[in-house]
This record gives sequence, structure tokens and C-alpha cells, in this order.
Amino acid sequence: MTLTATRETTGDETRLAVIDGDIHNALASDKALLKYLPERWRRHQEIFGGRGHSGAYYPRANLNAARTDSWPPSGLPPGSDLAFLQEQLLDYWGIDYGILNPLFGAGGQLNLEYGAALATAINDWQIEEWLNPEPRLRASVIVAYEDGELAAREIDRVGDDPRFVQVLMVARTAEPLGRRKYWKMYEAAVRHDLPIGIHFGGSGGAPITGAGWPSFYIEDHAGMPTSFEPQVTSLVCEGVFERFPTLKIVLIEGGFAWLPSLMWRLDRAYQRLHDEVPHLRRLPSEYVREHFWITTQPMEEPTKPRQLTELLEQLGMNDRLMFATDYPHWDFDAPDEAVPTWLDPELRKAILADNAKQLYGLR
Repeated sequence: MTLTATRETTGDETRLAVIDGDIHNALASDKALLKYLPERWRRHQEIFGGRGHSGAYYPRANLNAARTDSWPPSGLPPGSDLAFLQEQLLDYWGIDYGILNPLFGAGGQLNLEYGAALATAINDWQIEEWLNPEPRLRASVIVAYEDGELAAREIDRVGDDPRFVQVLMVARTAEPLGRRKYWKMYEAAVRHDLPIGIHFGGSGGAPITGAGWPSFYIEDHAGMPTSFEPQVTSLVCEGVFERFPTLKIVLIEGGFAWLPSLMWRLDRAYQRLHDEVPHLRRLPSEYVREHFWITTQPMEEPTKPRQLTELLEQLGMNDRLMFATDYPHWDFDAPDEAVPTWLDPELRKAILADNAKQLYGLR
């Protein structure tokens, strides 16, 4: 994409509202958070740094898998220059609201107290350097999610700020997300009416595929659904939604073509194994369709248009599908291309903005 001062607007799609559900704001430098950390943890960061599980790595060709054209003229890393992000993303595409999802690894820190301090610093940084100067942006609450109480404390600290619209974690955690260690976090999220966003990534201390460590980045990238499927299964089967009937979950950057078959398989297994999970009062697919939302990126793009229509019919969640660009990553999805213009106009409108407005309380 070549950046221009203004974008020519032709066609119906340019008149539709657009909400971007996945923007990755970045740090200008590794010292950018120091002023937001207490002295004790500032010294810790300067002397020791973080300790987390090693995971997959992006290709080295572009820093953090960023688009080549997402480097600002300022020389700062992609996603770290607010003025350039405003120009290249918000202004150019007419984004009404954008949801910030910073991925700095605070939640995956093995030193949980340092992770909690880092999460607080990131949230304060988001307020001061992103939300205050740009009213079109909303943010995710970063938490030390491997400790439910620490996560709940941070949610309670900033959860009443309406500019924070969800709690963020990653798909690869130390344990399946239905486990009770995470329940304090869910309780706090429900208390503040905040969805839990689960973004692709992380390691959790185990190989990043069910078969071990992959050899290539393409295996990690194409295998994203295998990280999300066990989390959906765990949240349903552990009875999280019976315990927290108003909890909302957003699956971010995991695609969605895999979800119908998972629901079918879970329902079939439930018919034969329901005695093992008597706390479930409904079919697994019913919990999924009530409690889960999905972002479009990476958007499944079958070669035959009717196949996408069939997939959406099988999914049965047209009111839960939300547009996302994944800016500034290399697999960025543009609003005028990712959601086909031949879809039903009301459905396109819902995916591009209305579903996110409803979930996040945006006007």
C-alpha cells in the first residue's frame, strides 16, 4: 500500500462505519515503560529484565512481522508512532474506533509480581500515550493472567475506565483456560462487564503444537486454530459459563473456519460422555454461540464465494463476527477487501462495525 494524504472514496463500502478489533501498538524503545514502573521494578527491569517461556519467533526479515511500509518516517518501530498510525490506519481507512492489543509478554512472565507490575505500567502507558491523545482508540487491559488474583486486582484498578473495553491474554497459556486458577480473573471481568480477549501467541512452557516443536514459522502461523481449539473446549467443559453466565470471550487472530467442526465434534462427544460433565446443562455448541465472539483476521478466503456463505451458515454466529486489520503486521487485512462486497449489505455492516459496537458498548 502506498500512503497518501487522503484516500479516494468510491463505492458503498466507504460509507460504512469501521471498527478495527486488533491493532498492535508497540513500544518506541525498551526503556519506554521505565517511567511507569515503581522504583523497585524499574531496577529489576534494568538489572535483570524479564523471564518468560521461549516461544515461536517471527521471520527476521521484518521486525515483529510488520508490514514493510509500516515503518514511520520518525524511524521508530512499527506501531509505536501514534501520529503515523493515525495517518496510515485511522485516517486513511476511516476507522471509527480501533482496539489496542499490545503484545509485550507481561502475562507470560515467570516472576508473577514483576509481570503484574509490568501489566500496570503498560496500561498506564496506554492511557497516557494512546488513549488520552486519540479519542478513536480503545484499549485492552493487560494482566498477569497466570495468577487470577493479580489479574483481578489490575482489572479492578482500571476496569471502570470506559476506554478499556476488554481484558487481554494469549492463546497458549500454562494451563487450559477453564481451570480454576483463572476464575478470579473471570469474576473480575464480569464485575466490570469486560470481555476476555484471547489473542494468538504465547508459549506457556510447552511445545507450541500438540506434536512438539515445529521446524518452520509457516507451521506456527498456519496452525493457529490448534491453539484456540483446546481453550474453547476447556472453557466449555470445565463449566466456566455455568459459573459465570454473563462472561464473554473474544477469539482474536485465530480465524473461524475451524469452529463449526469443533462444535459438531463436541456435541457428538457430549451425547455419549455427558455423565462425566454433569455440570453442563446444554450442548457445548450452545455455550459457544452464546459466549464467544470472533475477529475476522486472518479471514478465511475460499476460492468459491459460495463456500464462504456456507461457512457462515454453518458457524451460525453472524452477530458475533467482528472485523480486524492486525495492523501493522504483514498479513494486514484491509476493510474494503477482507469483508467481500458481495455479502449481504446488512451482514457486511454488522461485521465491519455493528457487532463490535454492541459488544464493546461503542457509539
